[in-house]
Amino acid sequence: MSSTEPSEKRRTALDALHRSLGATMTDFAGWDMPLRYGSERDEHLAVRTRAGLFDLSHMGEITVTGPQAAELLNFALVGNIASVGVGRARYTMICRADGGILDDLIVYRLAETEYMVVANASNAQVVLDALTERAAGFDAGVRDDRDAYALIAVQGPESPGILKTLTDADLDGLKYYAGLPGTVAGVPALIARTGYTGEDGFELFVAPADAEKLWQALTDAGAPAGLVPCGLSCRDTLRLEAGMPLYGHELSTSLTPFDAGLGRVVKFDKEGDFVGREALAAAAERAAAQPPRVLVGLVAEGRRVPRAGYPVVAGGEVIGEVTSGAPSPTLGKPIAMAYVDAAHAASGTTGVGVDIRGSHEPYEVVALPFYKRRK
Repeated sequence: MSSTEPSEKRRTALDALHRSLGATMTDFAGWDMPLRYGSERDEHLAVRTRAGLFDLSHMGEITVTGPQAAELLNFALVGNIASVGVGRARYTMICRADGGILDDLIVYRLAETEYMVVANASNAQVVLDALTERAAGFDAGVRDDRDAYALIAVQGPESPGILKTLTDADLDGLKYYAGLPGTVAGVPALIARTGYTGEDGFELFVAPADAEKLWQALTDAGAPAGLVPCGLSCRDTLRLEAGMPLYGHELSTSLTPFDAGLGRVVKFDKEGDFVGREALAAAAERAAAQPPRVLVGLVAEGRRVPRAGYPVVAGGEVIGEVTSGAPSPTLGKPIAMAYVDAAHAASGTTGVGVDIRGSHEPYEVVALPFYKRRK
């Protein structure tokens, strides 16, 4: 995107291919992305039972290198990144000085002094700017590599078998939250195993010029197993069923990791100071003494679908707010994630409703996730 055309949507290396497949395209964080190719329910169920293929090239890759790369990331992020082994990955967050969440991230340690930080598309520039600013005084460099990668994910129970036909990389030895360099269908790739669907699967970071060749090879190899192309719509229902937070919904600058029930990602015992430490220590104390609103699952008794921002009610009082809601293809009912008062957060709590345009629809409180795959 040139500086003279700031409003022009960015397109991934697979844009022409998506259009040739008849994808419905949508604007997502300034990118033109496939929303669905046909039925989003069919795409969702394909990932749950067979395999789905996603273009995730809108995600933001930032490379951090240098003798003090680990120290910089330990200072800039809330997790203990220095303890991540080469070839492994870690889920973490970057917070403001006041403890508010700027973004949730996956950090891969590619080599002893080289890391790749993967940010959400909507926050990639914010994360890049924050890391660059926080790098002052460290012998480490921060590089914007968003244009250096295309990202293709194959997700679902059939995905290991499909990928094995295209690579001699040790997929069996590739643990969850790990990544290794390899070749897939003759294309050099970083093969990762993190996922955002609740299923097993792999993410393939490749050069944009190789993206179409790899997509086609995966499509051909996956055809006998029932693999289908999948858009962002089913990615959202898949992550919702798996109870995975989405920035801008369950996570925001107005919440700390402790408010979001994700205080475990904050590592106070790591060496040195880090941005937000003091505010987060205070947030941890508050959460221990007086639990804030708790992130829970809600399952509908009826058919009306709750949406983000709808009030959650009990006894005529507002007790919380829906953060994400959708029909669940797996459960066959509408579901939602919501922050609710601790007094109404226990699994099995009844008498809770969602105010859907003035009507209080009954919901049951359940523990997250709604769906957990069989190992």
